[in-house]
Amino acid sequence: MCRSPLLEVLLGSALRARGVDAHVHSAGTMADGRGAVPEMVDLAAERGLDLRAHVGRRLDPDLVRGADLVLPLAREHLREVVVTSPEAFSRTFTPKELVRRASAAAPRRPDEELAAYLARLHEGRTAQELLRSDPADDVADPIGGPRSGYARTATELDGLTASIAVLLAPVRGTTAGPVFPDDSAPAPSARPFQEM
Repeated sequence: MCRSPLLEVLLGSALRARGVDAHVHSAGTMADGRGAVPEMVDLAAERGLDLRAHVGRRLDPDLVRGADLVLPLAREHLREVVVTSPEAFSRTFTPKELVRRASAAAPRRPDEELAAYLARLHEGRTAQELLRSDPADDVADPIGGPRSGYARTATELDGLTASIAVLLAPVRGTTAGPVFPDDSAPAPSARPFQEM
């Protein structure tokens, strides 16, 4: 009802802008049927995105199984995903962790499937290192705080979704540094991405 709905519309918009045919859905740990909080509806509108009709749904194993990438916004949610669906660990990252690991790894190769790329980014991760919360991986939850906290979270999500869209967009050629794909590359089809 807060971070996840905004991430859903921001990431969907960023991926479309890069020619990625992806289905982005959000789900959470609270009960189904809640709308996005008014602060996030307003912040989405400031970015030209509409969250007024958002209806929350609860995360379940079927949603996780059907997703190529799961993006929980905090380690506590990552742990819940992995406990519910252990096989999803190698494709479940907080957005901050995904961007950090991708920036430290060799760029995605033009012929590298998303699953292989995510498996490469997953190498060396252990469940034990994710047991505690960590601001290095968690996107701050502004719920109940001042509007400035929501704005900070929205700005952080803007940057993360832009980076993730670059990582997930089709690539052409090879490069020695980070991959910034050519917007004219053909768009792959994709299964849903899931955020919490």
